[in-house]
Amino acid sequence: MEHAASINPWLIALEQSALGETMRSSLLLYPAVEVLHILGFVLLVGSIVGLDLRLLGFSLGLPVAPFARHAVPLAMLGFCIAVPMGVMLFSTEATHIAVNPAFQAKLVCIMVGLFNAALLHLGPWRAIDLWGVTTYVPPLARIGAAVSLLAWCGAVIGGRLIAYL
Repeated sequence: MEHAASINPWLIALEQSALGETMRSSLLLYPAVEVLHILGFVLLVGSIVGLDLRLLGFSLGLPVAPFARHAVPLAMLGFCIAVPMGVMLFSTEATHIAVNPAFQAKLVCIMVGLFNAALLHLGPWRAIDLWGVTTYVPPLARIGAAVSLLAWCGAVIGGRLIAYL
């Protein structure tokens, strides 16, 4: 494999590692890992989109707090599945994927989504039990939900576009 001088050595090492070699050479491993990565993101994004839509005013009859207690752990489980599977997929062509603008956009969206979630949990979520039994959702929580919706949908779109850019 030829690599540009500007590529980080750790990307070359990851690509040439036993993990990268195994992922590239196995007939069944790559598709299995890809399916698990997708299922992880479905669990993550599906849970978060439902919660974000509720915070933005949909399904007002559904109390936020119980829904959040169900959706957030599912989203975290999905994230914990998607990340290691993503690293495994990345290892197959790390030097090429790292410079792909769609992959870079995906990473930015994931970072925005994670930072936004941390802000929400440090801010409006602290009083969720107070506003979760009514239709009221604090403005900061609604803004966070909109940012979350954009970030996680952007991550999915970026991930899908990796193959085309």
